[in-house]
Amino acid sequence: MPQVYVADDPQLGRVEYRDRKRAWWLLSVVYPLLPFTGMALQAWTGAQIALGLPLLISYGLMPLLDYLLGEDENNPPEAVVPQLEQDRYYRWLTWATVPLHFVALIGCAWWVGTQDLSWWAVLMLAYIAGTDSGLGINTGHELGHKYTRIEQWLARLVLAVPAYGHFTVEHGRGHHRWVSTPEDHASARMGENIYRFALRELPGGIRRAWSLEKERLQKDGRSAWSLHNTMLQSYAVTAVLQLGLIAAWGWIMLPFLALHNVVAWWQLTSANYVEHYGLLRDRLPSGAYETPQPHHSWNANHLVTNLALFHLQRHSDHHAHPSRRYQSLRDFPDLPQLPSGYFGMFPLAYVPPLWFRVMDPRLLALPHVRGDLGKVNIDPARREEIVARYGNAY
Repeated sequence: MPQVYVADDPQLGRVEYRDRKRAWWLLSVVYPLLPFTGMALQAWTGAQIALGLPLLISYGLMPLLDYLLGEDENNPPEAVVPQLEQDRYYRWLTWATVPLHFVALIGCAWWVGTQDLSWWAVLMLAYIAGTDSGLGINTGHELGHKYTRIEQWLARLVLAVPAYGHFTVEHGRGHHRWVSTPEDHASARMGENIYRFALRELPGGIRRAWSLEKERLQKDGRSAWSLHNTMLQSYAVTAVLQLGLIAAWGWIMLPFLALHNVVAWWQLTSANYVEHYGLLRDRLPSGAYETPQPHHSWNANHLVTNLALFHLQRHSDHHAHPSRRYQSLRDFPDLPQLPSGYFGMFPLAYVPPLWFRVMDPRLLALPHVRGDLGKVNIDPARREEIVARYGNAY
């Protein structure tokens, strides 16, 4: 039976709420084990191409299920949210996911190191392992926004798997401050394709994270190279993990881990690209930017992908209320809505002409934009072209 939460609401009176997705959140926990489906199928059939099954599930089956099962716009009543967030079941799910990311990477490395695979099969499994570790960044994202000591440490641990230990610093203290502004390298601009965005976002994240952590440590009278540097703590775990894999299975691990790391980073870049494309916060008379609002992020209510990603696609509420736990994130009217879940949006972004054809009209039609290019974060390199094309179209 689903857990029942009961509270008294000043306007609605007695409120009862059941999270009918309570058991289904386990999909976020087991999803990191997806690479093992490909290994099992190869062991059964003997065909190396079977290792690609996780890609077929992620980028074929998941978008199809999102389409068939549709969107979930259900919100928990605010009166029961404190109880919902205090229910330790939900945080135990995120905690349990952390070691499974280690299991998945070690399992993929073991398969590469012990099986007689063609070079292309090694690269394919490295790619699959990287997409899987990209999910680890998502787990780290959920944990890194929480203020308990254990969740902060768990975030550093899981971010060690894809060698992305700077993420919590950069995301929490950098991206969330500057989101949907021209100053934020993690917010994509209208007309900017994902490949140009990556050249800005990837190095920008590392530089900003290092600067922010150095500033924090200096205020405490410590060196940036101190053991108190949370980024270095995570990177140290990365070194132990990945050097251990090289020691266990030899030099084949070098190209395997290199591709794995780059693909995991690319997964985060893909998410950043679709989450804020073209959205812009207004300037206040003081010159500061307005506080982030739900309409400064693209939202998606597609049920299956949200169940696999700890509600990451309820990104609008997340940026408005960053510490709110995944099970409590809400949908709002008139939000920027993506036409598909992330597993459908990522491949679309990889083909820029199709992305622009789908997303640019959707961006300009938003209720708070209504064709006003002054309310859009535009790529400076394409401003003249975009103004010429859309300036008088709305």
